Amino acid sequence: MKKNKIMMFAAATMLLASCGGGGGGRPNFGDNEYPVMTVGTSSVDMQTTYPATIKGVQDVQISPKVSGFIVKIHVKEGQTVSAGQTLFEIDNVTYQAQVRQAQASVNTTQAALNTAKLNYENSQKLFENHVIGDFELKSATNQYEQAKANLAQAQAGLASAKEMLSFCYVKSPASGVVGTLPFKVGTLVSAANVLTTVSNNSSMEVYFSLTEKDALTMSQGAGGQNAAIQAMPAVKLKLADGSVYGLEGRVTKMSGVIDNATGSVQLIALFPNPDKVLKSGGSGAIIIPKQNSSAIIIPQGCVSEVQNKKFVYILGNDNKVKYTEIKVDPQNDGNNYIVTEGLKVGDKYITNGITKLKDGMEIVPITPEKYQQKIKDQAKEMSAGEIVEAVQKATK
Repeated sequence: MKKNKIMMFAAATMLLASCGGGGGGRPNFGDNEYPVMTVGTSSVDMQTTYPATIKGVQDVQISPKVSGFIVKIHVKEGQTVSAGQTLFEIDNVTYQAQVRQAQASVNTTQAALNTAKLNYENSQKLFENHVIGDFELKSATNQYEQAKANLAQAQAGLASAKEMLSFCYVKSPASGVVGTLPFKVGTLVSAANVLTTVSNNSSMEVYFSLTEKDALTMSQGAGGQNAAIQAMPAVKLKLADGSVYGLEGRVTKMSGVIDNATGSVQLIALFPNPDKVLKSGGSGAIIIPKQNSSAIIIPQGCVSEVQNKKFVYILGNDNKVKYTEIKVDPQNDGNNYIVTEGLKVGDKYITNGITKLKDGMEIVPITPEKYQQKIKDQAKEMSAGEIVEAVQKATK
């Protein structure tokens, strides 16, 4: 029996305490006493999140330099490739014929050059022996120079034909991971088509944006943009599934241009990606930690919300309460708010029973400790039947 009474007393005490919160009035003390707290500051670890896009350090779009049909694909999606590795092969029959034609031209001009050289050397000897005159020697010299120019032109044509043939073998300009392969063997492609993307994902760049105001505040507070970037703490990355990436990143770049459409400044954070968890084109959120050594923290129970606005009752010097709007940090722990506007150090606010208050109402302020003691005292004065009835109402 004694045990049951103790349990009912505890339940009644909890019931009365809960009724003293922001959402359920307050115990019937028979007076006008309300608990009051004085605003102070404390140190708190905070964080800010920004939507982000993940990209490889080097995302290279692969397009062919020549038109033709794809005859072979040498890689698969997601395959790791090295710089210079062949990815695609384009029909090269026409370009091979052009190489053979250019080679034949080189051979022809080489033969003509050899003949012109013999004629020039022979003319030199005849000129030295006074058999021919200066005109004949100059003519032979000009023919020899013309033959050399023709050979150089033919060799340039051969080099060009070989280069065009090499373009039929589409190679990766960088090491990385192959993206999607939208074109299959037999497809006619040209320089306008992107065959795939090769992403260097050994490290990943994560793009996010700050408002112009935040960027200015950060730069001015640190003494310049570069100093602000250096002073930024290590950042974390929340992935699309809600998990936090295991390795921290560092902000390395800030755009010098403000986006006219959004009024924001783009920043880039670099994250190591040794296990290839991060994929180019993915999304997430950058988490920037910050410590506020003078934060104003109040319980959520003393805050009322009307049309997405938050209010508290502040106690004036005349012991009258004032219904006051406050602004809070959007991130919270579910129990407390960090007030950013509306309260200052030294203000007094009502902590319990706010649903019974009205703007301008005069109260008798008491300490939260005294308030809790009154709850316990009232619970002791309740009869067993009242306790049972209170518990039954609370559990319905």
